[in-house]
Amino acid sequence: MAVGKIIKSLSGFYYIEDHDVIYQCRGRGNFRKRKLTPLVGDWVEYESTNTTDGMVLAIHERRNALVRPPIANVDQALVTFAAKEPDFDTGLLDRFLVHIEAHGISPLICITKMDKVEASLNDKASINDYAGLYREIGYTVFLISGNEEQGLEEIVGYLDGKTTVLAGQSGVGKSSLLNRLRPELEIETGEISKALSRGKHTTRHVELLKVGGGFVADTPGFSSLDFQILDGDDLSRCFPEFQEVSHECKFRGCSHLNEPDCAVRARVESGDIAAHRYQHYKQFYQEISNRKKRY
Repeated sequence: MAVGKIIKSLSGFYYIEDHDVIYQCRGRGNFRKRKLTPLVGDWVEYESTNTTDGMVLAIHERRNALVRPPIANVDQALVTFAAKEPDFDTGLLDRFLVHIEAHGISPLICITKMDKVEASLNDKASINDYAGLYREIGYTVFLISGNEEQGLEEIVGYLDGKTTVLAGQSGVGKSSLLNRLRPELEIETGEISKALSRGKHTTRHVELLKVGGGFVADTPGFSSLDFQILDGDDLSRCFPEFQEVSHECKFRGCSHLNEPDCAVRARVESGDIAAHRYQHYKQFYQEISNRKKRY
């Protein structure tokens, strides 16, 4: 019996890497009865007499697991958004960040297509302002142009020894970014729909790819996320700048909505917490409340 990491799941087969050798395996028969499904990213015990005919016997305990994409044991997420085409969307970015923080995964922010806004100084200044704001909160932010290598080496350094999910809205250049980080991958990329200003889905399955001394999951693009695993009480923990000052609120468990002497609202009014972040917090809180009412 050996131990390896599932790097791809496709058509009922699990592809396990063990010391740079890939073994094609099927899942143990009793997994289905026990309602267990091996996921990409799982550390598993397996046995195999050759590289094409193995069996997954046991799944090691997971540090975390995502439903969409279905992947386990993620260290960090490279949340990729475009500066233009499609337009930069802080509401969707914050939605991704909350979703990732809720799973105990460290987010990195990558803003691509900076060359698309260089012709407009106002647009470029706006993107740089947003980048500075998210850096002040504590996030690592990369700014990438389509015609420069600047920033790519820095990203590679963050991938070393980590399992990273590449996430973000369709059409922002995730597959193109992966191709630039490791050109020999030659991943298919899609064109932007001019009518919808959205990208065509080009990634069909989850697969861990070796990039920069770590694994990167190229995942299907999507444009909306819900908050199924979050309660309203937990939401503020996914906003680092709220967490930093919430101990100063008058009431423990302050929702930061209507309570008196709320330190978070005071920081919003003084400009120390960005107004758009607080507006998104209130929007997400309402969505969670509405979900609980439906159930």
